[in-house]
Amino acid sequence: MSISKLAYVHPDAKLGKDVIVEPFASVYADVEVGDGSWIGPNAVLMDGARIGRNCRIFPGAVISAIPQDLKFAGEKTTAEVGDGSTIRECVTINRGTADREKTTVGKDSLLMAYVHLAHDCSVGNNVVIANSVNLAGHVTIDDWAILEGNVAVQQFIHIGAHSFVAGASLVRKNVPPFVKAAREPLSYVGVNVVGLRRRGYTDAEVARIEDVYREIFVRNNNVDRAVQNVEQLLPRSPERGQILDFIRNSPKGIMRGLSE
Repeated sequence: MSISKLAYVHPDAKLGKDVIVEPFASVYADVEVGDGSWIGPNAVLMDGARIGRNCRIFPGAVISAIPQDLKFAGEKTTAEVGDGSTIRECVTINRGTADREKTTVGKDSLLMAYVHLAHDCSVGNNVVIANSVNLAGHVTIDDWAILEGNVAVQQFIHIGAHSFVAGASLVRKNVPPFVKAAREPLSYVGVNVVGLRRRGYTDAEVARIEDVYREIFVRNNNVDRAVQNVEQLLPRSPERGQILDFIRNSPKGIMRGLSE
């Protein structure tokens, strides 16, 4: 373990093996940092921060400040970053409220500079969130999703696994898994074929996904009718099940289709 003499580390903070804390970083009392993590200059880990192993926290990041929520009453909550994740310059991750009790970033994810995660957000594994993205409270982002720069996400939104949201998009409705989303208002612009193939999806699996979304987004059916068509016309598959489960669990609706 290497702690700069110019850093502030509270004696009650729990730091693992081979942790490096650079000059002018601040680590509060109720903080845990896993083995091999690097805390850069001027980073601030406030009470409730839980940092996994082999993470990199870059200068100016603030993790586990209290929520920007007037209903917050001082309850004991956390902000958690999973193993191998990178938090770049000036990222802010607020801790949770009584609703979910924590804000979380999964393993091997990358949050680029100036990203803001509000209270009770849940970000999955292998997620990439580019510069200056802002997530309001209670947002859920599933594994392998990518958000390009300057995306703004409304509270309680759910963004599905392996999806891709184009830069400067405003996300007001749920984004199902495996899709590319762009335009204003946010709309379906295709399946994230490149991302899926990079992650080992076969041509047959990609084709099944495209068949499902052709019914849901391209043929100008309403969502209920489209779901019925998928159930009646297309064979069962893990991808079909994942998409339909996501839609059924989106009571406030999903983004627009291609022809709307």
